[in-house]
Amino acid sequence: MGQKVNPHLIRLRNVFDWNSRWFDEKKYKDTLIEDFSLRKMLMDRLKSAGIARVEIERSINSLKIIIFVSRPGIVIGRGGSGLEDLKKIINKFFVRTRKDAAVPKMDIRVEPIKEPNLDSYLVATSIADQLARRLPYKRVLNATAERVMASGAKGVKILLAGRIAGSEIARREKIHVGTVPLSTIRENIHYTSYPALTKKGYIGVKVWINQPEEK
Repeated sequence: MGQKVNPHLIRLRNVFDWNSRWFDEKKYKDTLIEDFSLRKMLMDRLKSAGIARVEIERSINSLKIIIFVSRPGIVIGRGGSGLEDLKKIINKFFVRTRKDAAVPKMDIRVEPIKEPNLDSYLVATSIADQLARRLPYKRVLNATAERVMASGAKGVKILLAGRIAGSEIARREKIHVGTVPLSTIRENIHYTSYPALTKKGYIGVKVWINQPEEK
């Protein structure tokens, strides 16, 4: 089961929480699309800040956005100017998408990621960028696994699939260090699937990281 189900999905409420937290029975579809579009916009705009994920909490006429980044100084800016610019951008987004509806009262929080090498999304995007720059995949896999384990992870597994190194036939390459028990629900397994666009086509990058227990 652990091999076929998203590791985050089977650990909801046990280890992880939902990235969107709200209840809207009447406008569920519109609210879901709005969350998706807002999250995609923030992920694209704040890529240089090392954004890992965006959590959204909604209540009546208010919206709380929690942004997890590895370089919070880039988002906040000097004297909070970056955060004010971000609020204006999000306001414009709601004005454009909601049209006649009221723009909710916003609370934007920026949370730093203490150890980027233990976040599967940041690790996967780093691998994808290196593959796009045509670095040797074996060196990328070995160096990444070493960094993750040196940061305190219990285990890491990285899987590449596609036309690796420009080969004519697609294949899979994998590295597995330490323990990554996917079927053990209590284990904190961080998982991300991310595409790397190379000149020869897409290479799928999957990363599983067994994070250490928080003290």
